[in-house]
Amino acid sequence: MRLPSVILAALATVPAAVSAAGTLGFALGNTLSDGSCKMRTDYEADFDALKSVSTLVRTYSSSSCNTAQQILPAAVAKGFKVVLGVWPDTDDSYNLDKTALQSALSDSSNAGAVYAITVGSEALYRGSLTAQALLSKIEDMQSTFPSMKIGTADSWNKFQDGTADPIIQGGVKLILANAFSYWQGQTLANSSHSYLDDLNQAFGHVQTVAGSMDIEIWNGETGWPTDGGTNYESAMAGTQNAATFYQQGVCAALAWGFNVFYFEAFDEPSKPPSIGTNGESEDETHWGAYTADRVSKFPMSCSA
Repeated sequence: MRLPSVILAALATVPAAVSAAGTLGFALGNTLSDGSCKMRTDYEADFDALKSVSTLVRTYSSSSCNTAQQILPAAVAKGFKVVLGVWPDTDDSYNLDKTALQSALSDSSNAGAVYAITVGSEALYRGSLTAQALLSKIEDMQSTFPSMKIGTADSWNKFQDGTADPIIQGGVKLILANAFSYWQGQTLANSSHSYLDDLNQAFGHVQTVAGSMDIEIWNGETGWPTDGGTNYESAMAGTQNAATFYQQGVCAALAWGFNVFYFEAFDEPSKPPSIGTNGESEDETHWGAYTADRVSKFPMSCSA
């Protein structure tokens, strides 16, 4: 598979990788098993569990559970970097997150723990915002925090099919492209090929449209449900399947220079069921590489 040169340029700007050419990070929830909000000490415990594998996490909202205010001091204490999330789908949610960030970052010691800020999580995929409307909010966030790296996260196909072209052309600094073979109903045997092909298509299109290598682009989410999760079409949940996908898909992506956020760090037992594109209820409580008690489910080191 051809590796787009935009990936190689991005590598120079990211934290050191763990035994791979690309960098591995984790998506991190903001609630405990009982649904209560995590506090600083909870995040510190999360970071202690993850630090042998990665020192980078991403979140989804800065105001919900007072995430920014709680996670940043923990990240400073434990030597982690955080991609903070902003939910722009409504003006109310956007303004709440913006205010939360302004409050948290008024403490200059917190700013050093921020790797980037993402405005939106699959807003284009859901159709909750147009690309132009999303770009406007990204630009507003960039003007609010001019020294920060500001970007967005969305499904890989929205970066491949032209939907996100206005954002790519608008000077956004960071793109996270989510890619799940599981949610495409792929068999385990075909999952890694499908995943890597999706990334290649998305990354290649971004590079072509941007006309330069100034945009940093990551795989924003990928993963596979473990024991207790639900099957989706031909994709079978299971811890051994998740471990296989990790080794054959994620580790391959890292070895080839892709930067990857694994979804997710820890199980979230309090998550409600989601509805898949097939209209069926799907369990999302068993996607963690670790249990809710922070016990690793499978080896996170990549085989040679």
